[in-house]
Amino acid sequence: MRRLALALTGLLAAGSVSAQGIDMSQGGPVDITATNGIEWRQAEQVVVARGDARAIRDGTTIEAARLLARYRQQPGAAQPARAPGAAESPLSGGSEIWRMEAEGDVRISTPTDIARGDRAVYDMDQAVLVLTGRAISYATPQHNITARDSLEYWTQRRMAVGRGSALVVTGDGRRIAADTLVAYMLEDPPAAAPGAARPVSVARPGTEGTAGPPPGQGRVDRVELFGNVEIRTEAEVIRGDRAVYSAATGMARVLGNVRITRGENLVAGREALVNLNTGVSRILSQPGERVQGIITPQQGGEAARPPGQGLPR
Repeated sequence: MRRLALALTGLLAAGSVSAQGIDMSQGGPVDITATNGIEWRQAEQVVVARGDARAIRDGTTIEAARLLARYRQQPGAAQPARAPGAAESPLSGGSEIWRMEAEGDVRISTPTDIARGDRAVYDMDQAVLVLTGRAISYATPQHNITARDSLEYWTQRRMAVGRGSALVVTGDGRRIAADTLVAYMLEDPPAAAPGAARPVSVARPGTEGTAGPPPGQGRVDRVELFGNVEIRTEAEVIRGDRAVYSAATGMARVLGNVRITRGENLVAGREALVNLNTGVSRILSQPGERVQGIITPQQGGEAARPPGQGLPR
């Protein structure tokens, strides 16, 4: 089946700014292809691509069963002259795409990140992607974020927001869940001055000759969690009302109605520090309050080690 291609000019000229995660707001042409044809609705100012539809802009690719590119005339842009009898075209220099919509088995990818869902909307004015539907996810090389209701990615803020049974799974299997989570991605370091020496990196065995992800791109810096927080390690389950997790240190601070469970053992308090690297959790006592715990002896008479060994009494 014949593939059709369409290029629409964006609002901004393509520049030297490198993409940060999923980003279609930097300008330049959008290349749209589809196997079942492309329809241009002039009255609605929209281009519709159907069947294995794909849109590519500045390193970001959107794939779906159906794509809609909504465009408008740039304010003050002069209409290009047309030859007598020639049809109007959305390829005119005075047009800009302001919104992309994708429906059906949506996949959005960059060299480092992949987002999936049933439906996606990318607002280029706000530089924000919103995913809805089933099996919503946003995967980076180190983390996978899922949510039940919606998942947003804010390009300029480098921020992902998962709503409804939101979950972060790290590369080593740690699970950090809450009703709502906000994950902040690392920024790329400033570009080196011309002629400056570049840092030397050593490739892992078997990866020689392959290009790695840009520094900072696709990496989670910290995660803020709200409502029904649950952090699972190999030995413990930590629950609370709110939490902040640092990917760099592996530390999580959990606040409000904290409960640490290890097997049949339970320790409760208002605040806890959890080291996901070492598996050590610590309940922090508050002035005038005591940490509470239930310790169940193991069979054979040997007492089980309580969660967060060395907790204050």
